[in-house]
Amino acid sequence: MGAVVGLGVGLGLLLVWSAFFVPRTPRSAERGPGALARLLGRAGLTSVSPASFVALCALCGTAAAVVLQAVSRTPPIALVFGVLAAYLPYALVSARARTRQAEFADVWPDAVDNLASAVRAGLSLPDAVAGLGERGPEALRPAFAAFALDYQVTGRFSDCLDRLKERLADPVGDRVVEGLRIAREVGGGELGRLLRNLSGYLRDDARLRSEMQSRQAWTVNGARLAVAAPWLVLLMMSFQGEVIRRYATPTGTAILVAGAAVCVVAYRLMMRIGRLPTERRILR
Repeated sequence: MGAVVGLGVGLGLLLVWSAFFVPRTPRSAERGPGALARLLGRAGLTSVSPASFVALCALCGTAAAVVLQAVSRTPPIALVFGVLAAYLPYALVSARARTRQAEFADVWPDAVDNLASAVRAGLSLPDAVAGLGERGPEALRPAFAAFALDYQVTGRFSDCLDRLKERLADPVGDRVVEGLRIAREVGGGELGRLLRNLSGYLRDDARLRSEMQSRQAWTVNGARLAVAAPWLVLLMMSFQGEVIRRYATPTGTAILVAGAAVCVVAYRLMMRIGRLPTERRILR
């Protein structure tokens, strides 16, 4: 009896010890890709690593600072334009991501209609999805052609869909892919109707978003021009040595810092006020 009690006590202490002292998986290993990696994915630059992109930004900033320092011989001016040049690649990638997402939003209804027609014609679901690599919209063909190759090599529909979502990096694509996955796993007798309803919803959403963007485009572009104009003037002044060296004084540096802060705050505020609601990827 004493041995049984001792064994029970020992087992309980072992369980308590394992709850507190067994090494756990680091939380960083459980996290998904960072914000920069997600931005590169949305821009279609999955082959570019975040580290190399950061190195590119640093290289652009350093090169611009060295050139402006050689031209103006004014360290504050060189520093300001070095920061602007370092931000330029990020701005270009962000613009590419927005353009790519808008392009996808325009062509997804046609792709969904193509899928619905293929399913209605009797094609299997993997063949219908793979067919978008040849008959789908031009913007989506590379991703679906890669899916067709993956499925031909592995034959694992679910794994190929996961890689397709990574290539698309698009919230609408996530919904379409997950709908196809459910239809494949549990049987989708209503898949055709589901795809047709989704196509109609996507068309209405794209039409409304396009109208709103066209109405606010002139306001946003005007605000961007207003923010960029002082710095373009300052860049042209950099070639006038006697004038630009006044910014090397403490007063000139304070004016540059205050102007930069006001421009950043105003630009971010303008973008936040005029920002349209964007769909987030919740099915990654």
